[in-house]
Amino acid sequence: MERMNSMPSSQSISVYSEIGKLKSVLLHCPGEEVENIVPDYLRRLLFDEIAYLEQARREHNQFADILRSEGVEVVYLTDLMADVLEDQKIRDEFLGEFIKEGKANTQGLKEAIMEFFGQYSSKELIEKCIAGVRKEELKHIKPKSLGDMVKNPYPFYLDPIPNMYFQRDPFASIGSGISLNVMANETRNRETIFAKYIFDYHPRFKNIPRWYNRDKTHPIEGGDILVLSDKVLAIGISARTDPVAIEKLAHNLLSSEQSFETVLAFDIPKTRAYMHLDTVFTMVDHDQFTIYPGIEDPLDVYSISKGKNDELNIKYEHENLSTVLKEHLNLSAVNLIRCGDGDRIASSREQWSDGSNTLAVSPGKVACYNRNHVTNKALRRNHIEVLEFESYELSRGRGGPRCMSMPLVREGL
Repeated sequence: MERMNSMPSSQSISVYSEIGKLKSVLLHCPGEEVENIVPDYLRRLLFDEIAYLEQARREHNQFADILRSEGVEVVYLTDLMADVLEDQKIRDEFLGEFIKEGKANTQGLKEAIMEFFGQYSSKELIEKCIAGVRKEELKHIKPKSLGDMVKNPYPFYLDPIPNMYFQRDPFASIGSGISLNVMANETRNRETIFAKYIFDYHPRFKNIPRWYNRDKTHPIEGGDILVLSDKVLAIGISARTDPVAIEKLAHNLLSSEQSFETVLAFDIPKTRAYMHLDTVFTMVDHDQFTIYPGIEDPLDVYSISKGKNDELNIKYEHENLSTVLKEHLNLSAVNLIRCGDGDRIASSREQWSDGSNTLAVSPGKVACYNRNHVTNKALRRNHIEVLEFESYELSRGRGGPRCMSMPLVREGL
């Protein structure tokens, strides 16, 4: 079950590595939005399959319980938003923005939706915003424009947001600040509104610096952002993240008083299977990484560092990935643990179900889907402790444990 836990923290955002002991993490347990996925609109909602909600929630709760058993504070997005929406003025502001971005633009429809939402408590309201509004739920719309009168067979007035359980993407914790992201697909961009209101208004998250903001024009998503150390950030140039956004984020971050010195841009294939960098590459220990072998050769990497007169130095890295990582992370050796243990068939199958998408809870200890048994065996052979949980339904959304979690606080290394 979800548990309310939004206690104040003296350090509300502090993430300077991928592997430092996880202290606090943000999650969203799948809700009724998953029940609003129908076959005719799978692609519109960025799903490949229909998921079974009861089992998906059971699996997600296993994941949360594993994190709690490791001493991690689990914070839920719906609880934080419920806190924020207790203020009626903020609630009205949020609903106006949410309805506008949901393309419910006609006057009669907007008024009907506002009246419909008025019946809900703050917690119920946020759950309903994520679940979507079906047409049959609005009984009376006073037609005030042509758009109110024209018939449309589409079954929703406001689309569900079924990707919401992938909390990695709408924003990213980087150092003591965040990147409040612009999503590549309009369907998902509403997800970033929730983070905007949390970081604008929740007392726990006051005055958090933003290295990027959702009012920008170029997309960047959190699954492409990996904090490799307190000096090095990695960002994927992917189907979801544009190089212009990377450069702007790098400029803001490297010009700040943070400790970061380099941003490594990984140019990965632009396909749905490799939608983010963390679907093909994650860090599991100080000198060990999981990787999907299909991206290794060739993999173009660019380093971005601060130059003179507020300019950036951008350099193509000619060496292979292991050498690049050794050089920038000051390591004597790097071990790349291949998804599917390097077997061509197993690696392709297990990458599809996020075998490389691990969440480190501390150095050398990671949470993984149990279905990726070949990759998990390879991790254990390399002395990585694997904390497994079920993944029959969660994996249908094409995301793994890292995709589902946004670290808020990690201990320093």
